Amino acid sequence: MVSNYNEALHINDIISTERLILRQFKGSDAPDILEYGSDPKSLEYLVWDGVHTLDAAKAAIYDYYLSKPGIFAIELKAEQKCIGTIDLRLEPEHDKAGFGYVLNRKYWGNGYMTEALSAILTLCFEKLELNRIEANHYVGNDSSGRVMEKARMTRECVAKQQVRVKGVFHDVVHYGIIREEWYSR
Repeated sequence: MVSNYNEALHINDIISTERLILRQFKGSDAPDILEYGSDPKSLEYLVWDGVHTLDAAKAAIYDYYLSKPGIFAIELKAEQKCIGTIDLRLEPEHDKAGFGYVLNRKYWGNGYMTEALSAILTLCFEKLELNRIEANHYVGNDSSGRVMEKARMTRECVAKQQVRVKGVFHDVVHYGIIREEWYSR
């Protein structure tokens, strides 16, 4: 078991996959964040209200994205462009983590988020040595569930009207994977 998750995240702060680089955000990502962070369709199922100006995108970088380890920009290697984010939410007391993500709508349907999530799961189990990774999506956002399933997570349950987002109650679909399952597949 890893004793210092923040140190382990710092050591693994750049993750390269076939088509992506997961890395820390930088100031020059602000226009890309504005692009996806101002798109109502990309934000439809998020608690985050997004950003609507370049200054707000810059503030998001410095006030949130760089505020703690485990928040990764998703850079498309071919374009050297930040196309989204995936953030790891550690719960060391339970030896587990959750995550959240958003992807620029222009890049949906290409397997980028599944590739990013698979890299995060590898980090969680092989470097951080966590026992469980879990996440959820709202009913209606089925493509998010498909991303989790393609990354080998299991649909566990549906909680009716579990959260209220932007004034609307949503049923929430829960997914998880434990260390033993990760290594047995």
